Amino acid sequence: MIGMKAHIARLRKLSGPEMVNRVGAALFAGGEAIQVEAQRSITAGAVSGKGHVPSAPGEPPNNDTGYLAAAIVTIKTAPLEVEVSSNAGYAAALEFGSERKAGKASRSFAGKTSAYGPSKAKHGPVMMEFGGSKTEARPYMAPARDTKRKEVADLVKNTVNDVVRQSKQSGGE
Repeated sequence: MIGMKAHIARLRKLSGPEMVNRVGAALFAGGEAIQVEAQRSITAGAVSGKGHVPSAPGEPPNNDTGYLAAAIVTIKTAPLEVEVSSNAGYAAALEFGSERKAGKASRSFAGKTSAYGPSKAKHGPVMMEFGGSKTEARPYMAPARDTKRKEVADLVKNTVNDVVRQSKQSGGE
């Protein structure tokens, strides 16, 4: 077969570390785009502190302390795998909603506290952190993923096409 050595060399290059590194970098950049979009959806138009108004169910949560937005991270879990997640303990309850049965997931805390002092607290720490027995979903991660889906797919596709194009040029063809 004519050109077999060049073809094998090109295939090795396409499955080699350069391709994995470049596509992995594109995936990470895509993950960061989703992270930024989720953070933007939380902080857009939100008022922190005394004038804070919680978001309506179905809308992204409104920023208050900044912790939820700051807890969103993008990590590389494998050479070609990226995860965008939130490290906030209440992130899943906001994203998906929650339903707690009385006595199952709640804990009793002595007294009620708030950032404004004990007398200003309306709810104990569990209520403030996780909501009442039913908290309706305020999704922010899935909408961010959906908003950035085409952009991320195009970024990865263009990176793969670029690496393939370069392999043709340097493969002796």
